[in-house]
Amino acid sequence: MSGKTTAPRLKPRKPGFYMEIRRNWGYYVMIVPAALLLFAFAYVPLPGLIIAFQNFNVQDVFRSPWVGFRNFEFYFRSGHAWSTTTNTIWLNFNYLVWTNAISIAFAIMLNELRGRFAKRFYQNVMFLPFFFSVVIVAHLVIRVVFPDGMGIANQIISFFGGEAVNWSRTPEPWPWIIIFTHVWRTVGYQTIIYLASISGIDEQLYEAAAIDGASRPRQIRHIMLPMLIPTICILSLLSIGNMLRGDFGLIWNLTGGVDRNNLLLYTDVIDTYVFRAITGRATNFSIAAAVGLYQSVVGFILVAGSNWLVRRYEKDYALF
Repeated sequence: MSGKTTAPRLKPRKPGFYMEIRRNWGYYVMIVPAALLLFAFAYVPLPGLIIAFQNFNVQDVFRSPWVGFRNFEFYFRSGHAWSTTTNTIWLNFNYLVWTNAISIAFAIMLNELRGRFAKRFYQNVMFLPFFFSVVIVAHLVIRVVFPDGMGIANQIISFFGGEAVNWSRTPEPWPWIIIFTHVWRTVGYQTIIYLASISGIDEQLYEAAAIDGASRPRQIRHIMLPMLIPTICILSLLSIGNMLRGDFGLIWNLTGGVDRNNLLLYTDVIDTYVFRAITGRATNFSIAAAVGLYQSVVGFILVAGSNWLVRRYEKDYALF
C-alpha cells in the first residue's frame, strides 16, 4: 500500500450576497423599478385585508366593528358564490386551452413559411389586436360581429340557411363570445412566444431525423412539440395564476355588467361581482374585500397545486 494520502477536494464556495450584487449590479438596477411597483401595489395594501373581517365604515376607518367571517358567509349564502366562481373557472379554462392550442398551431405554421415577408406580415397582423384597448375590441365585437342586425355573425348564419340571432336577448352564446374575443386578442402574443421557442430548437435535431427518413410532420410531432413542453408548462402555470380572474375589462365592456335577460347568470365573474359591490347603490367595501381575499387564496392554491403536479412530472418545468 502506498503511504500517500490524498487531500479531500474542497467544494467551490458559492459567492455571497454582496459578491453577487457586485458582479451583476447592472441586472439588479434594472429590477429595481419593477420591484418597487410590485411592492407598492402588491405588499403595501396587504394590511387593508382586515376590512374583509370588519363592517367597514369610511368615516371611522380605525374603529370599524369586527364581524369575523360574516362577510364571507354573506357571499356564500347569497347564491352568487357558486355562479361567479364556476363562470370564472370555466372562462379561464377555455382561455387556457384554446389560446395555447391555437397559438401553438399558428406558431408551427408561421415557422414552416419560407417567405420572410409573408412571415413578418402574418406576425404583425396576428399581434395587432393585442395592442388594442379592450374598449375598442369590445365595441368592434358588439357593433361589427355580433350586433342585433345583420353583422358578420348573422350574415354567416344566414349564408348557411339559419335565422339571424338577436344577440342582446340571447344570453347563452355570450360565454363563447367572450372566449372568442379573448382568444382573438391574445393569441398573437402567445404565438410570438412559441415561435421564439421553436426558433431556439437545434437544427441538427431536424437534420438527424431527416437522415433517418422522418418526414416533416414526424419531425414536428417527435421533435418540435416535445421541445415546446417547458414553454407550455410555464405559460399554463402563469395562466392558472389568473384562473380566478376573468379578464374583467373585456367582460365589463362586452356586457356592461347589466343583468338583461339573465345575462349575468352566464357571464358574471368574481371581478365583475366585486366591481358592482363597490360601485352600486349599496356600496359595501367589506364584502368586496372578503370576495377579493377568497379569490386570491383560491388562486394561490391553484398555482401551488399545479406547480406541485408539474414538479412531480419534471422539476425543470416548474416555476418554483
